[in-house]
Amino acid sequence: QVQLVESGGGLVEPGGSLRLSCAPSGSIFSFDPMGWYRQAPGREREWVATVPRTGSRIYAESVKGRFTAYRDNAKNLVYLQMNALKPEDTAVYYCHARSSAGDYWGQGTQVTVSS
Repeated sequence: QVQLVESGGGLVEPGGSLRLSCAPSGSIFSFDPMGWYRQAPGREREWVATVPRTGSRIYAESVKGRFTAYRDNAKNLVYLQMNALKPEDTAVYYCHARSSAGDYWGQGTQVTVSS
């Protein structure tokens, strides 16, 4: 059973930064792509970013230029660096991974942007 464990969420003021981490139970090379989604209260889960094993990363328009998603192969982690956070970024953030066996999700980590 594949597990994805997110960490790094919390409360931050508008304009602040957070870095989320996602640790898969297997090798990061087993998954392609990996990515991040989020779900705000009362809203559908939405895609945030995709990190392929090779090639360009892609981002939702709402986070482009502020968020950076990347893999650290040496540490077997996927990160989501979030800068210039806005109150509308408040959501539970989920790590996603796809392998030949299917799609996997983490349990989510809460990010709250508020003064």
